[in-house]
Amino acid sequence: METYPPAWYALWFMVAACGVGTWYLRNFTQRVQTTRTVALLGTASMLTLLVWTWMEF
Repeated sequence: METYPPAWYALWFMVAACGVGTWYLRNFTQRVQTTRTVALLGTASMLTLLVWTWMEF
């Protein structure tokens, strides 16, 4: 079984946290710009995680 570096797990956590944050902001607040920022941060984290996984593992 392969072990991943701690930064890989930090990105995984960022993806999850941004997903929950985006859902919460969209459904329970009126902060449109904050929702977009958190969603964009989550998308960038996911793309980084995807590329890193394909290149390294």
